[in-house]
Amino acid sequence: MKKHLTLIGLVWISLIFVACAGTTSAGKSSSYSNKWRIEVSEGAKSTGTMVFRLNFQSQPSIDVQVGVAEGARENKVAAVIRDAFRAQLPGDQFHIEKDDGEDVLVKRRGDTPRFALVLITNNVKSVRIRLDKE
Repeated sequence: MKKHLTLIGLVWISLIFVACAGTTSAGKSSSYSNKWRIEVSEGAKSTGTMVFRLNFQSQPSIDVQVGVAEGARENKVAAVIRDAFRAQLPGDQFHIEKDDGEDVLVKRRGDTPRFALVLITNNVKSVRIRLDKE
C-alpha cells in the first residue's frame, strides 16, 4: 500500500512540473529600469513562441510575441528576439540592439517611462532566457 501511495504522489508531482514548465510569473514587477538585457542560452530544439511583457508604472503593459524556429542557434534566437521587439515596439520610444552575439538590449528613449521586463511564456524547447536589469 505504501508503494502505491508513493507512486501516486510521484505522478502528481510530475504532472505539476509538466504543467508549470516553460512559464514564468505574469504578475507586475516592482523592479523598473531604463535598460534590460535578455540573455539567450542554448539553441531551439522545437518551434515555439515566447511572450515578453513590458510593465510600466503609469501606462498599459505591452506584450511582445517572438516566434522561434526549430534549429535556431542562440545567436539566431537573439536576432529573432531583437527583430520582434523592433517590429512591435515604437521606435521613437525604444532602442533595441544585439550585444555579445547572444544578448539583446532593450533601452528606453527620451521621456519613455522606466519599465519592468518579464518573460510570460516560453514553449521553445532548450532555449533558456535570463533577464537582467541594467
